[in-house]
Amino acid sequence: MKEEKERIRAYIWKLLEERGVARFPKPISGRIPNFLGAEEAARKLSEQEEWKEANVIFVNPDSPQRYVRYLGLLQGKLVIMATPRLREGFLLLDPKGIPITRYSEASTIAGAFKYGKKVLEVPKIDLKVTGSVAVDREGGRVGKGHGYSDLEYGILGEIGAIDERTPVATTVHDLQIVERVPMEPQDMPVYLIVTPSSVMRTGKFGNPKILWELISRDIEREIPMIRYLKGRISQGERRLNMGS
Repeated sequence: MKEEKERIRAYIWKLLEERGVARFPKPISGRIPNFLGAEEAARKLSEQEEWKEANVIFVNPDSPQRYVRYLGLLQGKLVIMATPRLREGFLLLDPKGIPITRYSEASTIAGAFKYGKKVLEVPKIDLKVTGSVAVDREGGRVGKGHGYSDLEYGILGEIGAIDERTPVATTVHDLQIVERVPMEPQDMPVYLIVTPSSVMRTGKFGNPKILWELISRDIEREIPMIRYLKGRISQGERRLNMGS
């Protein structure tokens, strides 16, 4: 299964480059690829009921979702971002505390650190937006291959910020939709797929929890939140509710 996912990633990265739709930062290999039409996909996402009903959104920090973060701030939503590789936890961006002329800057990674607040207690999230390398029409998704999106999904579930009915959306180029993505138990499915030209609802929800048997000592050392949660679990507190 790992080899099949790697094959899909390599195929998509090459395809986007060959078709001339890959955008900065380059090379896109090893990244959530930025693509021509990312802004239009973000606008289409903002027209969906799942977005309109959301007061708090969680958005990945990658380049193709920068405009998603910007629109969230512009429309008065609380925007939560994971810091790169989850090393510094989460950032909370409250548009009420950011000058409107700085929303564009705040939607960048550097700007999010400048205008956002590092938080441990995460409000209840209404919509999670993720970047993808490839997706299928059944809700399968493959990322860069490091597992951080799936891990943050589990962390958010463990702290009570999301649950089994929290929709996960992704914005991708039409070329990033493949026939099938193999999925493992820890993988996060997508409910809503938005491209520059289409909107698809897969109907798939996941089970956001951490599969502790898959957590290595290296991951524990790298991500403070994992150590924190593991410590709480060892004290008999298996689930937290930081958002209430």
